Amino acid sequence: MAFLFVLTVGLVAGTISGIVGTGSSIMLMPVLISAYGPKEAVPIMAVASVMANFSRIMAWWREVDWRACAAYSVTGIPAAALGARTLLALPSHAVDLAIGTFLIAMVPVRHFLARHELKANLWHLAIGGAVIGYLTGIVVSTGPLSVPLFLFYGLSKGAFLATEAASSLGLYFAKSVTFERFGALTGEVFIKGLIAGSSLMLGAFIAKRFVLHLRPDVFRLLMDAIMIAAGLSMLWTAAQP
Repeated sequence: MAFLFVLTVGLVAGTISGIVGTGSSIMLMPVLISAYGPKEAVPIMAVASVMANFSRIMAWWREVDWRACAAYSVTGIPAAALGARTLLALPSHAVDLAIGTFLIAMVPVRHFLARHELKANLWHLAIGGAVIGYLTGIVVSTGPLSVPLFLFYGLSKGAFLATEAASSLGLYFAKSVTFERFGALTGEVFIKGLIAGSSLMLGAFIAKRFVLHLRPDVFRLLMDAIMIAAGLSMLWTAAQP
């Protein structure tokens, strides 16, 4: 039953994250913790996230902005590896609290910046990649952190989903490799990650037909909703003993 529940939630999470670009870790992580325990859940989710991002790249291959991806990844990949190493010795409650507050605050900030037509450039993506990459290594999910960054850069719908996924793929791969190097990613954990990731991959392809029919204003509204939900989820996690 636990196995089927993971696959079901993974399919739903993969579909939703395939529409809005993030949220799969936030939805699937509580289920993984319940099924496998917190010690295995983090590396399982890291493997599943690699697969989920890879599936979004395949679904939107022609839409990837490779310049933006390179600018974000060149600093984000080494930062993610460093963050994953830090995770082994650092409690994440304070980090969850800070990120949750940031995500909720970013909703009105994003609207303010959009009204003033402020845009991000490649340098901003490189700086954001370093910060978000390090936090990605430490906490379960920082996917919503990259949402405003890539939206400010001017990406939307398929281009946003593809470029964010391509940029995040290297970060989660670096995180997974670091876990394996320090003994947290065993063969059994890797197989569980593959199983969870397969449902996320299927959901990404189901989501494509919905994204193609989304109006830009509805897409931005979904972005706001997932950021608020993610922020509240992280604040809830931080409040737990």
